[in-house]
Amino acid sequence: MDDIITAMIEKAYNSLENAYAPYSQFKVAACICTDSNNLFNGVNVENGSYGLTACAEASAICNMVSSGERHIKSVVILAGNNQLCPPCGSCRQKIFEFSMPETQIHLCNKEGILRSVRIDELLPLAFNFKN
Repeated sequence: MDDIITAMIEKAYNSLENAYAPYSQFKVAACICTDSNNLFNGVNVENGSYGLTACAEASAICNMVSSGERHIKSVVILAGNNQLCPPCGSCRQKIFEFSMPETQIHLCNKEGILRSVRIDELLPLAFNFKN
């Protein structure tokens, strides 16, 4: 595991305490590495109206875009329960929007990577305007 992935896991894990999950108690954190090697994290933010909940991956993407970045090189996702936590379908599409063909998604726990997949493996036949 390279130093950037290690830093991403640490950044995501350290931000778990900031997740707001009073309803499900299921805390999730994500960290994005851009093509310029900048790191952006995000956590899930629940809402009493569940449909308005913001996922950790979407929060990280908003953080990245707000900082002027547009290209995801890799993503680390981990949950407070320390088990495999793949992104929901909506987040898969959001990650795809800013991904490159080689973008890697690393599903992690605090010790390291549990599974890694490319974006096209995570979301085959993703929607885009070229289709």
